[in-house]
Amino acid sequence: MPSPLTRSTPAPLLKPGETVVLFDGVCKLCNGWARFLIRHDRQQRVRLASVQSPEGQALLAWAGLPLDQFDTMAVIRDNHYWVQSDAFFEVVAQLPGKWRPLLLLRGCPRALRDWAYDRIAFNRYRLFGKYDQCLLPSADHARRFLKAATVIPET
Repeated sequence: MPSPLTRSTPAPLLKPGETVVLFDGVCKLCNGWARFLIRHDRQQRVRLASVQSPEGQALLAWAGLPLDQFDTMAVIRDNHYWVQSDAFFEVVAQLPGKWRPLLLLRGCPRALRDWAYDRIAFNRYRLFGKYDQCLLPSADHARRFLKAATVIPET
């Protein structure tokens, strides 16, 4: 089990025990990951927030993470947070059992896992593309986000 990073106070905006995944809202890969979570997390164990949203910015500030460089996904619950490959595994652990074999990759040394994670994260715009602005959730997905803004359909 990955060791979470810990803060002295619980994360703002979250109910006790609630898990949120912070992702780069303009990254096409990251948006695909968010849609994957919405589709496969049928028990709705995780919520989502883009790092560019006011909620995402507040959670990044709470965790002491950069507010303007989004090179990692973060997972936050209570007064704990995970980044890089540990964040990925924390999310996978919340998914249905058919995704659990991915947790076997946690056996690789963290330095190697994070190196691979960073290679993808640092090159994600070049490899997968970038939106001009954050996409807003569609009406049926809005409840999965910390705060639903004015909704526009996904294209």
